[in-house]
Amino acid sequence: MRLFLSFTPLLLSIVLLQLSSGGAAPLDAVSGLTLGFTRAEVGLLGSAHFVGFFVGCWWAPRLMGTVGHARAYAGFAALGAIGLLAHMMWVDPYAWAVMRMATGLCVAGSYTVIESWINARVTNDTRGRVMGGYRIVELGGSLCAQLMIAVLEPAHYVSYNILAIACCAAILPLALTRARQPQTPETPRLRPALAWVRSPLAVAAVITSGITTSAFRMVGPIYGNEVGLETSQLAWFLAAFVLGGALAQLPAGWLADRYDRRWVLIWLSGAAIASCMITVLAAGSGITGVFLAAGLFGFTTFPIFSVAAAHANDFASSEERVELSAALMFYYAVGAIASPLLASNLIESYGPPALFAMIAAGHVVLIAFGLARMRRRPTLDERTPYTYTPRTTFSMGRLFGKLRDKSSDNS
Repeated sequence: MRLFLSFTPLLLSIVLLQLSSGGAAPLDAVSGLTLGFTRAEVGLLGSAHFVGFFVGCWWAPRLMGTVGHARAYAGFAALGAIGLLAHMMWVDPYAWAVMRMATGLCVAGSYTVIESWINARVTNDTRGRVMGGYRIVELGGSLCAQLMIAVLEPAHYVSYNILAIACCAAILPLALTRARQPQTPETPRLRPALAWVRSPLAVAAVITSGITTSAFRMVGPIYGNEVGLETSQLAWFLAAFVLGGALAQLPAGWLADRYDRRWVLIWLSGAAIASCMITVLAAGSGITGVFLAAGLFGFTTFPIFSVAAAHANDFASSEERVELSAALMFYYAVGAIASPLLASNLIESYGPPALFAMIAAGHVVLIAFGLARMRRRPTLDERTPYTYTPRTTFSMGRLFGKLRDKSSDNS
């Protein structure tokens, strides 16, 4: 408990950062629709966020090596605040896309600093408990961020100022802490081929996960608006998705540790296809039905990334885990960058159900690929333990790689 309390400044920064950056995505979507942006232009904002996010994952370790953790964090948070404040000064979808790239840089850079700081302080004996608390804080902050859309007026200076204030406030815990800054970790090499060699199915699954979750979180407000949800109801719609994903982690982990993970991925994809159909059908069944469908959608799709990461780690050595994590994040970013723009264009051309038709098509491909891979490789008898892996930065490979190694040794 004493060690966990020592991380209070870092965890408080995570919550404030989540409230700021997590609220920006739905607010931008609703504000863009209010200002008359096309659906394709709103989707462009989501894609731009992940472009900035991916660049930030690589820039952050280099900046930390130059100026230190606290100053790098302050710089990234300031960049995010500037992007938020500039929204209502220059109302243009392409200018907003640049601002969203700044938000993506802020998220990736700030999380890299915090996760590197945590990794430097934990030991193998405390890693599991600390990461358990970290997961709760990360998911809780994400859930609260979705609910903020209910109290923020679209396309209004005050709304973006509130998010910018939260982003600036996230600097204070790290700026005022007396804890010594850790040494800058070595930057992992980006080796996309490593993930493909270790597990082609894991690569396909994380791409599908990127397509699924980023499309829903970035373009979900467009879908909700199209089916008649009010702004306050959009917040609960998105929150139900995150809550469903959080509730899925325990049963998904139980299944992934006891059965062939390829079958778990296949059955999760099958359930995701069913939840896509249910979500579309629920659009006319009332608000409660829409919310429950969103929760079910999150329940079936959220765990796919973590199950895929665990499956890939089954075939990796301890020395490869960090670079494998970076490679999987690369493939996740590939799906996440492309899907919001594609989904918004499909909605504009074919209507709201096209969002879930696109997602369902991705999972059909994943099922077919998974069945084909099961004929090429036998089932492993020994597997690494399942862990919920937040899709935040490349630094998660260091945190969870050692946790997996320790769990494997204990078993």
